Amino acid sequence: MLAAAAAEHGEAAAHATPTALGMDPTQWVALTMLAVFAIFIWKKVPESVGKSLDKKIAEIKAQLSEAETLRKEAEALKAEYEAKAKAAEGEAAAMVERAKTEAKQIVTKAKSDAKTLVERRSKMAEEKIAAEERAAIADIHATAARVAAAGAAKLVAGAHDAKSDKPLVDKAIASL
Repeated sequence: MLAAAAAEHGEAAAHATPTALGMDPTQWVALTMLAVFAIFIWKKVPESVGKSLDKKIAEIKAQLSEAETLRKEAEALKAEYEAKAKAAEGEAAAMVERAKTEAKQIVTKAKSDAKTLVERRSKMAEEKIAAEERAAIADIHATAARVAAAGAAKLVAGAHDAKSDKPLVDKAIASL
């Protein structure tokens, strides 16, 4: 197919590459690049690029240093917080133990106080019962004495008359 196309159009003659001042385009590109590099070096572009890169490196190092400092501070704060949390847990456990101990003491004291109160009330009730018994016995004795005196008075009155009472009265007066 290529052969057919070449036969149809005919063979083109080789042509010469254009040149200027005796240099072909490749040489001109190389010369231009050398000129650009020379201008860059003359204007100290690599130095300013280097300074710019050094400045950026210094900024990054400062940021890394600051980040490291912040990380250390964060770790210190974390350790401090963990220590405080552990101490708080210990204090809470101690408070719970103290509360349990105090609760046991309060229950023991309440039981003791209740027992003492029951004993005191029982003793007071027993004393009140004994006093009531003594009062009842005294009342019975008084009633028995009244009944006996009344009965004796009736017996004496019925068995004695004024004549038989005269010697008794005289004897009682004489004994005074």
